[in-house]
Amino acid sequence: MLQHLHVKNLALIREAEIDFTEGLNILTGETGAGKSIIIGSITMALGGRVAREMVREDADQALVELVFSTDRPEILEWMDRLGIPAEDGQLILSRKISGNRSLCRLNGETVSASVLKEAASYLIDIHGQHEHQSLLNRRKHLEILDDYAHGELGPLKKQLTDVYHACRELEKKLEEASADETGRLREQELLEFEISEIEEAALEDGEDEQLEQRYRKMVNGKKILEALSAARLLCGGEDGSASDQIGRACREVTGALRYDENLQNLSDQIQEIDGMLSDFFRELSDYMEGLEFSGEEFQETEERLNRINHLKAKYGQTIGEIRAYQEEKQKRLDILAHFEEYTAKLKKDHEEARKTLETLCGQAHRIREKQAEILAELMQQQLAELNFLDVRFQIEVRKTEQYGADGYDEVEFMISTNPGEPLKPLGRIASGGELSRVMLAIKTVLADQDAIDTVIFDEIDTGISGRTAQKVSEKLALIGKSRQVICITHLAQLAAMADSHYCIEKFAAGGGTQTSIRRLTEEEAVDELARILGGASITESVKENAREMRRLALQLKEK
Repeated sequence: MLQHLHVKNLALIREAEIDFTEGLNILTGETGAGKSIIIGSITMALGGRVAREMVREDADQALVELVFSTDRPEILEWMDRLGIPAEDGQLILSRKISGNRSLCRLNGETVSASVLKEAASYLIDIHGQHEHQSLLNRRKHLEILDDYAHGELGPLKKQLTDVYHACRELEKKLEEASADETGRLREQELLEFEISEIEEAALEDGEDEQLEQRYRKMVNGKKILEALSAARLLCGGEDGSASDQIGRACREVTGALRYDENLQNLSDQIQEIDGMLSDFFRELSDYMEGLEFSGEEFQETEERLNRINHLKAKYGQTIGEIRAYQEEKQKRLDILAHFEEYTAKLKKDHEEARKTLETLCGQAHRIREKQAEILAELMQQQLAELNFLDVRFQIEVRKTEQYGADGYDEVEFMISTNPGEPLKPLGRIASGGELSRVMLAIKTVLADQDAIDTVIFDEIDTGISGRTAQKVSEKLALIGKSRQVICITHLAQLAAMADSHYCIEKFAAGGGTQTSIRRLTEEEAVDELARILGGASITESVKENAREMRRLALQLKEK
């Protein structure tokens, strides 16, 4: 579950610390107080997109930190695969936004935003504002059914997707192969020329570097010779040279050695220097003798280097890349040279892939049909508990003519909310409030299956009131008995069911606007209920109604 949230310098929040509890956590506040910022901060810490504008104007950076606790083996195994320890099942996710840069950490280790997103898939399910509108898109219906059927469908669907992409790749190659014969002959001629050009060059590994070094030496030969001649003059055996001076020093030290044996070390050193200088002089002379080269040799080196650079400009930046290009083109040339055999194999492979795809699509279809019946029954139960009178819910799984990465199925939710009415597509008849309840039912079913520890609802109460609102509040309270629920609401019925009630308030400070959040005491929670019920005018009777609503809610939760 989500234990702790720390937000700093994000939007209207200067700094906020929130300790969440088990059960149903309710967040309320005036419109515009910053309730959605709380959900936005959680989304940000879980790897979601964030705009630079979210950082407060008077701050250089923003920080969001989440602390989760879990004992689920799959999460701990995932952490172990990452090589990040999770002591006592604790996960600390943080994200710092500074300028256009973002720094993500998991238990102190720097990770990518994608890793935080993967962590989110294990830890939390967030239902954002207006998400229920996605139910108007039938693609969402397929996604929901597949999520429910993941245990049975998941491995098959992955295989299906792989075969589909393989089939599409074969189709692409067949289309390319259908080009006119004249075009193929032109391509073949070009390939033969390019391969021949590379082969004739007879390239050797490292040859280009050696040639460049040699060419540079030849081009700068005069400068090198002048410098080395000066060095030889300074070091040579003529009077006043380094060799002459070192020789004199050797004789002097050797002469002094006769009078003091302690000079032996110095004598050895100066003799060693003399020997090194002699070796240097010989090597220098040898190098200078080898520095001479003919004009013909220079021309050959230059021409070879130009040829290699010409190939580099056409086929690759290195000899290795040129050879790789040659191998690739040779494969293509082999195909063109045996084109009929190649196309025949493509057709055979495509037919086999298509048959496999057909088989997998059929298997996926049967699984979806079976799971759709189960999911529809569960959905109908959930909807009945959410004040849908005589509701009927059905999931249609229809074959289409088109294959896709998900198969050939089209899925559509059908619903009848009134007695005697036929089943109709959900998107045609459902109101905003009905869609909210349908989505709540879906989240309830999927959460039960996935065993997600924490579920967040951002204004799931859109478009509902009265008895329906009461039913929704009872459903959230029931979910809160088995997992942590965090819910932003404007409805007193939902707020009254809170195990922990938090109030979000906006206030002026330091010439600007800030948002704060705090957990309410029982009496403060009743006062907040009264505010929601009474608006601007909170009378004693309104407060008494709030107390009664809270008392009845607690009685219901105890059942």
